[in-house]
This record gives sequence, structure tokens and C-alpha cells, in this order.
Amino acid sequence: MSIFSIILLIFGVSQVYWAWRGYSFAAARIRSRGRRLAVCGLALVVYLLLYQLNMGAWRDRVTPVHLTLGDALLSAPFLWWAASSLIAFLVAIPFDVSRGIVGGVRWVLARRRAAGYPLGPLQSPARRDFLEQVATVATAAPFVAGAYGLLYGRLNLETTTPAIRLPRLPRAFDGFRICQLSDIHIGPFMPAEEIRKYAAIANAQKADLIVLTGDFVTFDPRTQHAVVEALSGLRAPFGIYGCLGNHDAWAGVEDSITELFRQAGVRMLRGARVPIAAHGESFNLIGVDFQSQRRFGPSPPVPHVLGNIEGLIDRDRVNILLSHNPDTFDRAAELGIDLSLAGHTHGGQAALEFISPELAPSRLVTPYVAGWFGKPGGQLYVNRGIGTIFIPIRIGAPPEITVYNLARA
Repeated sequence: MSIFSIILLIFGVSQVYWAWRGYSFAAARIRSRGRRLAVCGLALVVYLLLYQLNMGAWRDRVTPVHLTLGDALLSAPFLWWAASSLIAFLVAIPFDVSRGIVGGVRWVLARRRAAGYPLGPLQSPARRDFLEQVATVATAAPFVAGAYGLLYGRLNLETTTPAIRLPRLPRAFDGFRICQLSDIHIGPFMPAEEIRKYAAIANAQKADLIVLTGDFVTFDPRTQHAVVEALSGLRAPFGIYGCLGNHDAWAGVEDSITELFRQAGVRMLRGARVPIAAHGESFNLIGVDFQSQRRFGPSPPVPHVLGNIEGLIDRDRVNILLSHNPDTFDRAAELGIDLSLAGHTHGGQAALEFISPELAPSRLVTPYVAGWFGKPGGQLYVNRGIGTIFIPIRIGAPPEITVYNLARA
């Protein structure tokens, strides 16, 4: 069974659980059985309608590139509920199990006391009330965090400026600045207007070179024209280059979006290289399509990661690789590629970095979730991207524009 199937199964169980909790809540407050059934039935009908509109057969398969009223009023609340209720269910279950165990122990002790056995006092009401309050707060936390991630976290852009020291960097490029945008995922929650705003912010960094590292669309190929148009205003003295991501491949737009970008003055490097030259010196910029050693969705595994660029590496110059998937870093370091720039992970999208950097869903599939990594032979930086997929929520992983300052070591 795949991870996705397991998540769907847990989600289904969680919805049954919350339906039971909702009915129990109504039963405690609505004495009339007929009225109670009517209220719960209406709530169920509304839920099923929202489910069908967002995830069922009735869902409109056309992805809007602007935020519509339906997305704001129907999709966003349902997706917030779907994510928050799943996490809250996982939080609530341990409390419910503990509550059941305590209740069973209390029942056994009460029976023994009724039978005349001398027993000490049962758990105090004050302690029981305190534990109930803790359970309530813990269960409510995912809903609050989800609302934060939807309304603020996914829009709280962070511009990072890591210094990258490269021993072989030519003197002409000491202080050279590269701006990276990644994982655009144009759609209703990353509309064309928002992308233009991020492009303007990228231009304002006054970088020497701008790179784009894939996932311009999500699933709908009809959105490719809008995302290219929204990014067409990018400007940099040494040009704009990019690579493609897994969603660009899944949407079947690799060739067409490459041509659209070419017309907009942006060159997609698909198993290709280009020299970036200044004052008689240069470094080697390489780009690849999405590659993975294991099957990732519809993408088949690649037997030899980066095998298509081994002949593109220049041993006498600094090599910088644009690869959407950070998992290519291990092989890139073996090949002597000085710096890899990647995206793909969204920084986990919902990560609890304030508790521990390890708490990110992306660590289920890669150790390279966000930020800088180094190993003998090369360095890697994983950009968190600006868009989202499936759930328009970011927690602990704000959207990111990265501006690298290259320096001689």
C-alpha cells in the first residue's frame, strides 16, 4: 500500500471520528431526537456537497489562475478542514485512548468498592478537569495552526541571502549574485497577480542572474501560458535560466512551456549547459529535468542519476547545477559539481521547525528539505518555493526567494 493510500485511509477514518464527535456534541445540547437528526443530517449534506465540489466527480478540472469567489468561500474552508481535522484526529486519539483506559480502571475500582473492598480515593475531579482542558487545547491547536497557515503563513514571503563560498570561483565573480525562484504552482491560491508581485520582488534584488527551478504548473497544462506571462517581466544582466520540475512533466508541458519561456527570453536548460562569462572568465551553468532514483508518482526511476550531464561538466571551471529534485545532490557531489540549486520540497510546507528541524513531512522522501547542505565535492541549497500543492497552507516553512552571494573561499 502506498503512502498516499495510507493517508487517504487515515483521512476517511478521521472524518468518521469527527462525525461521531459532532453527533455527541449535538446530543448533549439538542434534546429533541428529531431536531438533532435534522441538524446532523443537514451538516452531513453540506459536508458531502463540499467534498464533491473539491475532491469528487463534480469537481471542475479546469484550474483557475486567479482567486475565484468559489475558491475563497468553498475550496479554502474545506481544504483547511481536511488538513486540520486529519492532524487533530492524530492528536486526539492518544487522549481518547488514555481516557478510555482511565474510565475502565475507574469502573473496575468502583465495582470493587461496591463489593466492599477497601480502596483509596479515585482520581480527583480537579486533575480530571485539567487533563480534559489539555486534551481540548491540544486537539484545537491544529485547527488554529491551519487557519494561520492558510491566511498568513503561505503569504509570509522570506527573502534569504546565503553566502556561498566556492574555492574555484573566478575573481570576476567574487560578489556575483544569483536570485532563485522555485515551485510556482500557479493556481487559485498562487494567482498570476501574486506571481507578478514575486517577480517584481526578485527584480528589486538587483541580482546578476535569475534562475527558476521548476514546477511552474501543477496538473493543468492550460495554466502554462499564464505562468510564463506572469514571469516574463523578470530581468537580470546575465539573463534568466531555469530547469523543469516533476509537475511540469506530469502535466505534459515540458516541450511547450520550454518554447513559451524561450519566446519570453527565458532559457530552460534540459540536459544542457551555458557559460556565464564576465571579464574573460566564466562558470558553467547546467540544468536538468526532474530525475529520481525511485519512482515518484508517474515519474519512472532513473537508473543513472545525472548520467545525461556527465559530459557537460567542465573540470576547469566552477559548475553550478539547476536540478528541481534535491536528491540529485549526492551524485552531483560525486561528479564534482560545486553548487546545486534545487526546490521541490516546499520546505516541508507544513513543518514544525520551531520544535525541531526534523519535523517536516518531506523528510519521509528526502533528507534535503530546506536550506544549505554540504559534503565533500559540493554544496546544495534547497529553496522552499513560493507555491503550495493540495492544501494551500504553509506552517513553519514560509515561501522563499533566495539571493545567493558568491564569494571566493
